[in-house]
Amino acid sequence: MKNKIKGIFQNLSFALFDTGETILGALVFSTFFPLYIIKHIDTKVYTLVYGSAFIVSFFFALILGKIADSKGYRKLFFGIFVSLTALFCILLFFTSDYPILSLIIFSAMAISHQQAFVFYNSMLLGFDSRGTVSGLGVAFGYIGSAIALIFLAKMLHIPDAYLVVAGIFYTLSLPAVIFLKNPLQREEGSIKAVFKEKKFILTIISILSLTEVANTLIAMMSIYLKKVYGFEDVYIYKVIGFSAIGGIVGGFLWGKITDIFSAKKIFPIGFLLWIGFLVALPLTPTKLVLLIGLSAGFALAHLWTTARILILEEFPEGQASLRLSFLSLTERIASTTGLFTLSLFLWLTSDNFRLSAFLMVIFPLAGLYFFYIARKNAK
Repeated sequence: MKNKIKGIFQNLSFALFDTGETILGALVFSTFFPLYIIKHIDTKVYTLVYGSAFIVSFFFALILGKIADSKGYRKLFFGIFVSLTALFCILLFFTSDYPILSLIIFSAMAISHQQAFVFYNSMLLGFDSRGTVSGLGVAFGYIGSAIALIFLAKMLHIPDAYLVVAGIFYTLSLPAVIFLKNPLQREEGSIKAVFKEKKFILTIISILSLTEVANTLIAMMSIYLKKVYGFEDVYIYKVIGFSAIGGIVGGFLWGKITDIFSAKKIFPIGFLLWIGFLVALPLTPTKLVLLIGLSAGFALAHLWTTARILILEEFPEGQASLRLSFLSLTERIASTTGLFTLSLFLWLTSDNFRLSAFLMVIFPLAGLYFFYIARKNAK
């Protein structure tokens, strides 16, 4: 009984970080900051700067991931970057009158946030039912973001929103920082050797293809809804918040199914989900926008739940942080090339957001091919 209660508490601690992290992503990364910054800076400039931050982030994650695996510093690094992320969010409060400085701090927060997430993912090594725990975290995250976007967002205003969100994020992160066990698996991994591992690199590229779409969606959805439908900010909050329902259902569902069938069998479903989404998005009439938001959350939940389990399941556990740094690479490159590509499509189509969104379908189509090659190479 005692062990069962302890297990529930560990699961809850893990899930609470995902709750805080998703609230931070939904309110600051996806909503408040983009809507604020495009009033002062051209949208294409914002996407370029935001994307560039993720290139820098990869080099940090790669080096620190290798150190964490060999020295056992996963939990230590997790705590440090959680604290830095909250600090940078607070600093946005003090720089709201200085758009360029705010953009620099926002970029630093994006880098720190992604470092924290690498080491958070590696904490899954301490759980037996990793798919269920991963899905639980995703579901809890969307519960938090739904509450935040539907109820909290309309009561918040820049710059006070940054202080509130920083406080929520840090409070919900503390149980994981304090109570989760530091994984014992250690191994001296070789960055050079991992780069030469064909199956791993192809798997990462296939994950990257989906993350391209997911991160671009997260960064640009509020702008897309504003430009295409002309929605007021409050309705944009509602659409993004409604997508959380799909995320909640998807988190529980994909987590359980992953534990039953394995990540390598469940992950490929994501290619079909995103192809369908990108085909439907430009054709969606105003009255069905909430439905498309629901499907976006369901597809995002699949990716966030299964991708990290796929890496832990298919490759050496002692190299988890290093390998998950490459998973983090998909976040960095995706946020860079995805936003760069969308910027290019917008330029080529004279800011036709509907057509540009549809053209992003090239990513999941390519990813499906690379995943097939990776599976074939493994045989």
